[in-house]
Amino acid sequence: MTDQGLSDEAAAAACKDGNPLTKDFMMQQTMLRVKDPVKSLDFYTRIMGMTLLQKFDFPSMHFSLYFLGYEDKKEIPGDVKERTAWTFSRRATIELTHNWGSESDASQSYHNGNSDPRGFGHIGIAVPDVYAACKLFEEQAVTFVKKPDDGKMKGLAFVQDPDGYWIEILSPNNMVSITS
Repeated sequence: MTDQGLSDEAAAAACKDGNPLTKDFMMQQTMLRVKDPVKSLDFYTRIMGMTLLQKFDFPSMHFSLYFLGYEDKKEIPGDVKERTAWTFSRRATIELTHNWGSESDASQSYHNGNSDPRGFGHIGIAVPDVYAACKLFEEQAVTFVKKPDDGKMKGLAFVQDPDGYWIEILSPNNMVSITS
């Protein structure tokens, strides 16, 4: 590889058709460990506008899972079995994992992947208007990594959730000018 990354041709050549069995696969969830579920649930629902789809507790292993996504609350099934199947059929959900007691441990924190050793980078949220979304985030005292007019890539922002995970805020219609 070069200092310029893969050429378009090399990227295309590296991609192969999946096994026919994979035709119905989908991206269902990204899991983030959270220290304090109250803070994280407030952030992802009130500030980011997501809906809590379902909560699962695992008492013998001392943790809970919270599945969130951009779904209409009225469409969530009331029956637990139906709701579980429905939750796991949604695309691009976030699974917040809370290990019980972490909220009381002052030394507990999670690595966001954006400092050494680098790894996980961010999740992305598409919004109709990046500037309007960022105004809301400013009013809610959300921590910014990058505001829309900072740096070379104008029109997109990065904010942090309560655990320091980065969230890219983008507008699909503006991505053409950013990636050109």
